Formats: sequence, structure tokens, C-alpha cells
Amino acid sequence: MLPSHRRAMRDIESCRTEALGGHVFRCPHCERKQYSYHSCKNRHCPKCQGEEAQGWLDRQQELRLQAPYFLLTFTLPEGLRGIARRNQKTIYNLLFRTSAAATQQLAHDPRFVGGRIGMIGVLHTWTRDLSYHPHVHYLVPGGGLAEDGESWLQSRKSFFLPVKPLSILFRAKFRDALRGTDLFERVPAEAWTQDWVAVGCQPVGSGVAALKYLAPYIFRVALSNRRLHRLTSDQVTFSYKDSGSGDTRFRTLSVEEFIRRFLQHVLPKGFVKVRYYGIFSPGKRHLLAAVRRLLARFCTATLSRKRAQRDQRERRCPACGREMQWVQALQPRVRPPPTRLVLEAV
Repeated sequence: MLPSHRRAMRDIESCRTEALGGHVFRCPHCERKQYSYHSCKNRHCPKCQGEEAQGWLDRQQELRLQAPYFLLTFTLPEGLRGIARRNQKTIYNLLFRTSAAATQQLAHDPRFVGGRIGMIGVLHTWTRDLSYHPHVHYLVPGGGLAEDGESWLQSRKSFFLPVKPLSILFRAKFRDALRGTDLFERVPAEAWTQDWVAVGCQPVGSGVAALKYLAPYIFRVALSNRRLHRLTSDQVTFSYKDSGSGDTRFRTLSVEEFIRRFLQHVLPKGFVKVRYYGIFSPGKRHLLAAVRRLLARFCTATLSRKRAQRDQRERRCPACGREMQWVQALQPRVRPPPTRLVLEAV
């Protein structure tokens, strides 16, 4: 068992108990005492998370651009999950690094975006029934900053990058990066020849709803206390929502299997599960002010172009479709001012 797993178990067990100390309060009228014990503050404790998500969400609003957003998802294939579970820090770092590099490289191709993009990545390792499913979500604005820094290159509204070439590029970069470790020989050779159905890309509008979707995963643990329904001496029953139907289902596991499933989502000590790339990276955020100015200019130009196209359509003959010729201007018909009545004294 990894040290981080042992630490999480110990912290969760002692959270808000006398083991961590606390405070005693006494009512001066009825002499009643109340004990308030300290929290463990472990990021994997179900009791110690929740309020931080809103603070993170507020900070992300400072980065958000006025552009259409896309949500990209990179998933490790089944053949690599066993190695990932036993070598989390190494594999998760490679998952972040190679998926971000593949996305930025393909986006730099002038056939798609042709510029520098921004990415906010969040690691997620569980499914709703606590199964192991490591993947990274990226929230990405649909466009990029041109190399000269003088223009914003907008992507199509409903298309950002082709997922199949992106998946192939991601697989190649992950394979090459893993070669630099002692884990490469442990991966079956067929893992590198099979198709990786590992990338998803979908438009998510302004990105606000997607940020709200991602925020809880940053501070939420794999299972909250409210989903625990029954505990016996050797079994645990918990609820989860079926992703297909949306119905609430129940899963009963042995205590050992329940602990195993929970602990495989405990991250290594100090591991950063939210990362920023491209123009969102800390070293490039000075570019955001220029990007916002370019976006404002781009939106204004786009609106003017749409108006011109609309006006062009309106100047065509509704009968034959040919362009209408200007004939004359019509003066507005203004009613004359009312006649002033002058009363003379008699």
C-alpha cells in the first residue's frame, strides 16, 4: 500500500474525533457541554471538501475569454490502467504532458486553428461506481493567438480539432515519453498498435457550465458520505447514478473491495490535479489582456460583416434575385406645426 493511501486512511478515520483535538464549549445556564473536534484537512476526506470549489470557480472567471469553448477528454486505454494504478505520479504526469502537447501541436496546424491556444486541465480517475478510469478534461477556448500576436484566429463554432488524428498523436507522444522510464517494457506491445478511442471533443458554449461541471471534481472525493446507505460487518452498500439512464442504482461490495476502490483514487502527496497550458499557463498570462482586445475587435468585425451580408441580401430583388439599383431618396413626411391662434383684444 502506498504511503499516501495509508495517510488518507489514517486522516479519514481520525477526522473530527478526539484524536485530532478540538474545543469544548459550555452553556453557562444549563451547564451543557459541546465538543468540537478539528478536521483532518486531507483533500481525500469526504468531510473536509466542498467550499473550496466555489472559490476556484470564481478565480477561473478571471481567465475566461469571450469565445466559444470546447471540452476535450483524454482517457488512458485499459491496457495501461494497471501500470497507472501502481505508478500514479509518473503516469498521471505523462498523461497531462503528452495530451497537452498533442493538442497544442495539432491546434498550431493552419488547417485547424493555426495559433497558440489556452488549456485548463483537470485530472479525474473514477467512475460513478468507483471503478478506475483515469482521464483528463481540458476546457479550451475555440481559437488561438497568431504567432505575431496581432490577431485572434477563431475556430469553427462547432468544430475545434479532429479527434482521430489527435488520438493518434496522443498515443505516439505518450509512447515516446514512456520510453524514457523503466515502465515501458511492462506495457504489452499490442497496446501501441491498437486504436486508442481515447479522445473526445464537444462544444460547450461560453464555458461557464463546463467550469461548473469541473469545479466539484477538483475538491470532491470519489464518494461522499451521503451516498453511503448500509454498512454491515463485512459489506458496504452505496448509491450511484447510471450514466446512461440517469437512474439511481445501488452497489454492494465487500469491505476490502470497497476500501480498495476508494484508495485507488487517492492521489500521490503533493500531486497537482489542475494544470494550465498555452496562453493560460502562469508564464503566458500577460498575453490575456492583448487577447481580450483582439477578441473584442474580432467580435466587432464579425458583427459588421454579418450586418453587411444581411444588408446585401436585403438589396436583392425578391422576385428575380438580382441586385437592386438605387433610385432616389424619399424625404420624410413631417406634419406641419399646429397653427398658432392669435387672440386680439377687442
